[in-house]
Amino acid sequence: MIRFSIVTITYQAAKVLPHTLESVWRQTYPQVEHIIVDGASTDGTVALAQAYEARHRETDTRHEVVVRSEPDRGLYDAMNKGLRLAGGDYILFLNAGDAFPTGQTLEQVAGSVGEGEELPAVLYGDTDIVDGEYRFLRHRHFSAPEQLTWRSFRKGMLVCHQAFYARADIARALPYNLDYRFSADVDWCIRVMKEAEKHHLPLRNVHAVVAEYLEEGQTTQNHWASLKERYRVMCGHYGSVRTFWMHLWLVLRMLKRRCLTFLKRCF
Repeated sequence: MIRFSIVTITYQAAKVLPHTLESVWRQTYPQVEHIIVDGASTDGTVALAQAYEARHRETDTRHEVVVRSEPDRGLYDAMNKGLRLAGGDYILFLNAGDAFPTGQTLEQVAGSVGEGEELPAVLYGDTDIVDGEYRFLRHRHFSAPEQLTWRSFRKGMLVCHQAFYARADIARALPYNLDYRFSADVDWCIRVMKEAEKHHLPLRNVHAVVAEYLEEGQTTQNHWASLKERYRVMCGHYGSVRTFWMHLWLVLRMLKRRCLTFLKRCF
């Protein structure tokens, strides 16, 4: 059976971590390794993670839980620690506040791979956005395309990080680039897909919503810093000229959509 390594990064996440832990606990799929990498939290996050680990151990479930808590150099450094610890066939990042939509999500993902076939480089799906009470708000703006390649991200991150299940042997060989503060996940996904193409490995749409994440409010400063950094990531992979024209087209399309919305409201 395929074994999944779920990596959850936490820091001062006591308010949102329980929902994430419960969503993993409810997974009916047995071959699960849940790795919790904490950045030395002081708000009760570590106690919650340790209680969750004990709960699994005492009830003799087939899910294995690993908890590590120590200072780190930020989110992507913690993710690299998770990559090194992961021992499954596929790695996915389900950070504090993120969740699986149903108890059968991993069953669906695993069922997309035929018995005896070579494992695809990436299994991917769609994502829903929920509010602070974990009630459905909307589907993510981008839908997972039927055919995904590393070139697909020229139009934006069509598959979000939480819905991107990377084959572990590829993922571990491609750690997150710590030169990026906000967009190392975009860069990492592109590099994983490039490696898949290099080895002629498929990327498979599982045709299901495979993750939920909380609607986040970013500060304007971080939002613009993130956009600028993502633009730099895109230039590095797709070239400056192509990236410029693609972004110009995206801006014009957005303005057109807003104009049409405005006119509909007026008339």
